[in-house]
Amino acid sequence: MSRAPICVPCRLAAIAAVVACATSAFAWTAGWLTPTRVNAPHIVDTFETNYGPHPGYRRNHAKGLCVEGWFESNGNGASVSSATVFAPGRTPVIGRFAIPGSNPSAPDASTPVRSMALLFQLQDGEQWRTGMNSTPVFAVHTPGQFFRQLAAARPDPATGKPDPARLDAFYRANPETLPFRQWVKAHPPASSFANTAFYSINAFIATNASGEQHAVRWQTVPETPYAPQTAAQKSDPDFLADDLEAQLAQGPLRWHLVITVAQPGDPTNDATLAWPAERTQIDAGTLVLQSASPQREGVCRDVNFDPTVLPAGLKPSDDPLLAARSAAYAVSFNRRTREVAALTPSHGDTQP
Repeated sequence: MSRAPICVPCRLAAIAAVVACATSAFAWTAGWLTPTRVNAPHIVDTFETNYGPHPGYRRNHAKGLCVEGWFESNGNGASVSSATVFAPGRTPVIGRFAIPGSNPSAPDASTPVRSMALLFQLQDGEQWRTGMNSTPVFAVHTPGQFFRQLAAARPDPATGKPDPARLDAFYRANPETLPFRQWVKAHPPASSFANTAFYSINAFIATNASGEQHAVRWQTVPETPYAPQTAAQKSDPDFLADDLEAQLAQGPLRWHLVITVAQPGDPTNDATLAWPAERTQIDAGTLVLQSASPQREGVCRDVNFDPTVLPAGLKPSDDPLLAARSAAYAVSFNRRTREVAALTPSHGDTQP
């Protein structure tokens, strides 16, 4: 489908201005602007130190591809949130699949974690952006811990891999990482983006039309049955993109958007802790993805998937990682868009 010409620098400048204003507010309330605390540039700089500069790329989740589709709401989500995305009907979606890390050439099998990021374009002009991982819990629960984890994972120049002793020391000093490590050990990576479930990780606050508030998390549950990645796939550095292209050639792929509703006392400020399995879950509708494209020219290229961009009816919880993610994403976005603007045509292979 052809697209009308757009002014990319203008669009990027407008997006950057909005993101910068929102991020400044979050950074101030989170205490990120105080000089004694870890801040977003520290974290983004550490990604660059660990894996080298890759101009024009995201500083984390650098390797990925764009997808397009829609969300078909069944109306059930309106019981907890008044956001119009949960009213019955269809909402256009653009998104991105990726793997963690700032190396855009990393082999797909080099990490057990995958990500799905989505932007829901609501009819009233609002947006809902969410960045999800393939694990239901996160390894750490504060920005400072995340920074120390990145430092501990810095590759040894002699091997090109993290020093196991340094990582072990970090884990022993931070026992909160145990639930994440246990989950990853018990759940081998799936063979495809298409048969992977993705989780919001952080908690959010939903408000329904009656003004009732509930803490929620969400996940996208695939209709495609799970299968572990194979030995042949582990030897193919790009098997995830190849597999997704092959599957979409056979037709659209579907996930159910499932909202988990917390009970009083369930933690909302600690992403390392799962909520009890018996919590109420609401199937709010179906995410349908029908096409994929390389991120260089895809519709997701210029999107900052800041998880604090939320429609009325959803707002951030007290999880400190949310403000940290918002600020770090903005730093990464601003750096890569400046780099893209500075690139000459001879550098056309570089993309954000």
